[in-house]
Amino acid sequence: MDRIVHKFVEVNGLKLHIAEIGSISSPVVVFLHGFPEIWYSWRHQMIAVANAGYRTIAPDFRGYGLSDPSPATEEIGFSDLIDDLLAVLDSLGIDKISIVVKDFGVRPAFLIALRCPTRVTGLISLGVPHRPFKPRTYHIELPEGFYINRWREPGRAEADFGRFDVKTVLRNIYILFSRSEIPIANEDQEVMDIVGPSAHLPSWFTDDDLSAYAALYEKSGFLDPLRVPYRSSEEKYHIDDPVIKNPMLLIIGEKDYFLKFPGVENFIKSGTVKQFAFDLEIEYVSEGSHFVQEQFPDKVNQLILAFLHKHSS
Repeated sequence: MDRIVHKFVEVNGLKLHIAEIGSISSPVVVFLHGFPEIWYSWRHQMIAVANAGYRTIAPDFRGYGLSDPSPATEEIGFSDLIDDLLAVLDSLGIDKISIVVKDFGVRPAFLIALRCPTRVTGLISLGVPHRPFKPRTYHIELPEGFYINRWREPGRAEADFGRFDVKTVLRNIYILFSRSEIPIANEDQEVMDIVGPSAHLPSWFTDDDLSAYAALYEKSGFLDPLRVPYRSSEEKYHIDDPVIKNPMLLIIGEKDYFLKFPGVENFIKSGTVKQFAFDLEIEYVSEGSHFVQEQFPDKVNQLILAFLHKHSS
């Protein structure tokens, strides 16, 4: 961890934080986080991939961790994250990258691959397949207490989270998202109430890890993380051809609750997923949760490195 360098890049009127390790002349691998994650969630992968001869970069999206937030009055969405990332790469003089992503980080990664395919050597997605960009119907198909339903509603999550300190909020979300069931609150409770005070963190996630996350979210708060992804899901991107032609690897934790979202597991196992990602490999990690890269870092690192060695130029 001491070898990871932290720097700030000023783009689009914001000072964005990146963590970096590896030689400047090496092939570049960019890691994009989800929620409730941050650059730190890629700590195991950054070190292993850098040790294998790559330059690894993990940014905090705007409004996350050490990166500046958007102006409070400004409407933001995934397109802003794409613009930020491309501007960061341009400012660093980086033309071509491999991308490793998870959770909502897949959307900016997939859109970059579709819009700028020559800049992407390959894509590795943890848990989330590529599908056409159209409005999802999870919020209709799942009960009202479905966590995304609650967090989409302006003010609802703010009031829920506001009853606790940041560390407790992150603890509860990590516990919830580590389970194999979709987080759904009862009508008479909020999402934070699903996790009792006696619940334990996953064995692979230490209190020091939780403290590291909490320190970063103490700085950023949750405003932008709620705006993107949860309140930006209806954004339109005007993509003519939704098929990713770049080499792609999908790593799936077999216990990831996302597999239980309506239609997701069938989309993958039926092979329909390959209609939208032509050059796709799929690997499963037994017992892997939504946080498979932190839970089984050695296994995930092996899969990432095998793919990178096969496709990096």
